Amino acid sequence: MTIHNIASLEEFKETIAKNPVVILDAFATWCGPCKAIAPQVAKWAQDPEFKDKTYFAKFDVDAVPALAQELGIRAMPTFTIFKDGEKVDEFLGANPPVLLKLLQKYNPEEAETAETTEAAGEAEQPAKTE
Repeated sequence: MTIHNIASLEEFKETIAKNPVVILDAFATWCGPCKAIAPQVAKWAQDPEFKDKTYFAKFDVDAVPALAQELGIRAMPTFTIFKDGEKVDEFLGANPPVLLKLLQKYNPEEAETAETTEAAGEAEQPAKTE
């Protein structure tokens, strides 16, 4: 999957409405850390672990100021995760290991496995009696 460029607030709203999991990169062309992490994000967008499961999108805060304002972007890069149209997490900065953990946390396949494991663990717990 490629990284899709969001060009308007309307396009952003359509994107989060029709994709189960979206990671949105708020960047600026003049931002050094944005340029530094961009190649790594591009690799993850092609990685089989995320490809076709997580929708990678980005927007230039200077080109789409209405979206930057809507999301309250204060620093770049800011990575925002949307699940089923709702904002569920946000990460500010260019720290690949932290961003990778965030991607894995919301990766549909990984999230289902974690929920199933948690549910199984809860089912195995004996009921408390008092």
